[in-house]
Amino acid sequence: MSERGLLIVLSGPSGVGKGTVRKALFESEGSDYEYSISMTTRQMRKGEEDGVDYFFRSREEFEERIASGKMLEYAEYVGNYYGTPLDYVNKTLDEGKDVFLEIEVQGALKVREKMPDGVFIFLTPPDFSELKSRIVNRGTDEMSVINERMQVAREEVEMMSHYDYAVVNDEVSKAVERIQRIIASEHCRVPRVIDRYKKMLKEF
Repeated sequence: MSERGLLIVLSGPSGVGKGTVRKALFESEGSDYEYSISMTTRQMRKGEEDGVDYFFRSREEFEERIASGKMLEYAEYVGNYYGTPLDYVNKTLDEGKDVFLEIEVQGALKVREKMPDGVFIFLTPPDFSELKSRIVNRGTDEMSVINERMQVAREEVEMMSHYDYAVVNDEVSKAVERIQRIIASEHCRVPRVIDRYKKMLKEF
């Protein structure tokens, strides 16, 4: 039986580049992660695909899934729900595969309550001026929404203490390297591998 995979949770403020870093990480040499696609009720943006970037669902359908306990986590953020389907995550971890979640801070804290052995990584901007510039240049939000996102970002950075690691996204390639080193070291932690060696001792 294979060892249970790692649950790797990446989150951070809106506009910090979570999607960009995650995609670069998955495209890097030797990458073998399973990406758990989040579900959301927000509108699809230009260039996004249902089932690739997010599972886009109606508010009614999302709330039905909440009521039936089919979400690992969910949060309402700037008027929309975001969440992670539970059954897929557990099934994939049990198969010995690492599952990568790219989710909002509120959702990550709920995952931490249910799966405290996960690896929680907070992606940070070099500074707040750079963060606002990234959101503005994205060109997808009105200025009122941008200002709201910046206020939420300040509150989210204050919750960094609930994470295991903080990684600065100054350059995507550097952020990817930092995350790769974190994951490699987590795979070597004694609590994660000790059962394998206990079994070896019994068989010796």
